[in-house]
Amino acid sequence: MFKLKFLTVTVSTFMLAACGQMPSQQMRMGEVTALSMPAPALKTTAYEHAQLLAENTENYQKIETNPVHSVAQQPISTFSIDVDTGSYSNVRRFLLQNGQLPPVDAVRIEEMVNYFNYDYPNPTAKSQHPFSVNTETVDSPWQPNAKIIRIGIKAKDLQAQQLPPANLVFLIDVSGSMDAENKLPLVKKTLRLLTEQLRPQDQVTIITYASGEDLVLAPTSGAEKDKILKVINRLNAGGATSGERAIQLAYEQAQKSYIKAGINRILIATDGDFNVGVTDFNTLKGMIAEKRKSGISLTTLGFGSGNYDEQLMEQLADAGDGNYSYIDNEREAKKVLQRQLSSTLATVAQDVKIQVEFNPATVKEYRLIGYENRLLKNEDFNNDQVDAGDIGAGHTVTALYEIIPVGQKGWLNSSRYQATSTASAALKHEYADVNLRYKLPNQTQSILLNSPVQVETKPLAQASADTRFAIAVAAYGQQLRGGQYNANMQWDDILRLAKSAEKPDTFGLREEFIDLLKIAKSLSSEQKKS
Repeated sequence: MFKLKFLTVTVSTFMLAACGQMPSQQMRMGEVTALSMPAPALKTTAYEHAQLLAENTENYQKIETNPVHSVAQQPISTFSIDVDTGSYSNVRRFLLQNGQLPPVDAVRIEEMVNYFNYDYPNPTAKSQHPFSVNTETVDSPWQPNAKIIRIGIKAKDLQAQQLPPANLVFLIDVSGSMDAENKLPLVKKTLRLLTEQLRPQDQVTIITYASGEDLVLAPTSGAEKDKILKVINRLNAGGATSGERAIQLAYEQAQKSYIKAGINRILIATDGDFNVGVTDFNTLKGMIAEKRKSGISLTTLGFGSGNYDEQLMEQLADAGDGNYSYIDNEREAKKVLQRQLSSTLATVAQDVKIQVEFNPATVKEYRLIGYENRLLKNEDFNNDQVDAGDIGAGHTVTALYEIIPVGQKGWLNSSRYQATSTASAALKHEYADVNLRYKLPNQTQSILLNSPVQVETKPLAQASADTRFAIAVAAYGQQLRGGQYNANMQWDDILRLAKSAEKPDTFGLREEFIDLLKIAKSLSSEQKKS
């Protein structure tokens, strides 16, 4: 299950293991990251003892930061929306539980920004679209001549009682790798929270998998909560992990109980450490992509550390038309499966793509902040066969572009022979044209929505609180990824910007973010000293 390292163990590595803090990818090959906080005191299992002697095998998809583009050469930017939030809570786990900065590839800026809800306007009652689109352009805190265009999407709200009947399959990893306090016990707490939200018209099937797959609860009405909870409470960990066969069984069971015009979703709870049967990443992703055609979506709930396969969890959810969340504590479980149940389960728009065309008469350069693994070819925008992200009820989605207006010095050298576009010269009141394509649930033909971005700029201090906070979160993500585009903006500057926009904060998420900023600053300072 894990690879033993037959090497001399250094004193620093031994001390980390003794504290329950296994090195991350950043700490391999003798690289040391400063620690300022001990790991929480948890009951140590036999599996965790073995992990102390094992190599950290956490896996993250390699991310290359989006480059700067010249509008004259590449005026169009196309990407799929993303409502996953797992990167934010996983990074929080590194800062709070491990006391170390996260691996660079664990940081996906769009998931940081979209972890928070923003007070964007709801779609009007007269609107034919299930979401609203609005933009705001402000001065950039990173480049003196740059602007930031914030694109905000708000899906229509649905209260829990308004949700269509749900056919849910809980697919639970009970292999030996889940035998840790932050794994199966936390999974059980998470599923109890979801069970409490069930209605009589909902039904639940529970499948467990380790060395084999077991149907431990046949389809059961949400009215029989005691019966569902008894099965959850009896779960124990042990054995190897054969995820592929279990996923196949989950889709079979979901299909048997399929509810037409209802919610049909598999929720897989695991650390992603598949080590028996089909374990190839591309094979598993291809299988999920094929299964989504049945109208059954897949949500992934990630747990644990040490052997956590984050790439698998995030990519399987994307392929399965679901969402990915990392559950690092009970509070996060309540956020995802209690307060945000409607957006977690109910989809209001599918295959949502954004295409932004920049006006060469007003914009010289641009860069998209985040969404690196969501980029699409320009021709994919009009192709309804190309899969993209889905938006759940009440979801907000935010995208940020940093632009350099025409006539200002930017990142790139000016071209001596660059031609001026006469076609767009007449539209000097627009920075860009934002186009969105989406499908209504279970439809095959997309709908187009258009929203131009006017040449109207505010100083950052006068921007809405939501825009200021989103930019602060993006700056935090950029700083954790090395600060390539943060210019002279330092941790204290990010902190001041976040504090200026910390209210309203109903559930204390912005306050917690400010605490995480302070921890990241401290760890970054210690790392520089070492």
